[in-house]
Amino acid sequence: MNTPSNTVPEFPAESRIVTPAIGASTRPMYWSIRREIWENRSIYIAPLIVAALVLVGGLISASRLRSRMGSLLAMDPGPQQEAITMPYSAIAASLIVTAFIVAVFYCIDALHSERRDRSILFWKSLPVSDRTTVLSKAVIPLAVLPLLTFGLIVAAQVIMLLFSTAVLIDNTAGITMLWTHVRLLQDALVALYAVAVVALWLAPIYGWLLLVSGWARRAAFVWAVLPFPAIAAVEKIVFNTSHFALLLKERLVGWFSQAFTSGTPICSAIDPFWQLTPGRFLSSTGLWIGLAFTVVSLAAAVHLRRYREPI
Repeated sequence: MNTPSNTVPEFPAESRIVTPAIGASTRPMYWSIRREIWENRSIYIAPLIVAALVLVGGLISASRLRSRMGSLLAMDPGPQQEAITMPYSAIAASLIVTAFIVAVFYCIDALHSERRDRSILFWKSLPVSDRTTVLSKAVIPLAVLPLLTFGLIVAAQVIMLLFSTAVLIDNTAGITMLWTHVRLLQDALVALYAVAVVALWLAPIYGWLLLVSGWARRAAFVWAVLPFPAIAAVEKIVFNTSHFALLLKERLVGWFSQAFTSGTPICSAIDPFWQLTPGRFLSSTGLWIGLAFTVVSLAAAVHLRRYREPI
């Protein structure tokens, strides 16, 4: 006769141990980010094209350094530094603006496209949560694009400095002046600071665009952009004030006045190291209100994706 066994089966305990290990080894967030980059090649192609174009322009400008050297050496230190570093600052400014434009179009299409082409049914069948999916899309404008922009800025500036040095190889005074004003390590640190500042300050814009991307059935870009100028126009007509328009302007370009000393053109914003004001930026009320709005927008986008169906 068989006697009942008091031995507890080992399978449930093993499954409790093994399942988290398997989930961790699959790294859903990592592969979700990789998927976004694979499916949206404009994330890196557009910045690469712009970097190549501005670098070509910078190299053309650098090729004329020999003929301009006499006038440059005769300048005062301030104007001389501005003339030497302007192409390097222009490269950085162009790439930062490009990253913002790419981020805007990516975010507005990120959740809308998967509903439009019905691929959302496939992605929902995978063991990847809606939260992971939305956060992986948010990582693109908040981390991937800024890091790519930073890398391209540094690479382009290094190439242009080496080319300029080669142009002035037999002009010791010119090379000394060039390397005195172009400080690659300092410029790299300031560029990293600048791309981080822009990403954090513009985060609510990206959060809003992702939210609208998950909500709109069609014309997502119109729904995301049109309400703001409409509200500004109504305020101007009814109250003859421009508070909302000023608020929009502050959100778009206010990062500069908060993160750098005021009164400096944007093209030279990432050149002088002493103009950084991280304390003022991190203590800015606008920064934290914007980040709070970003969190709310992403949470709403997660909720929408959970219940949204194909268009």
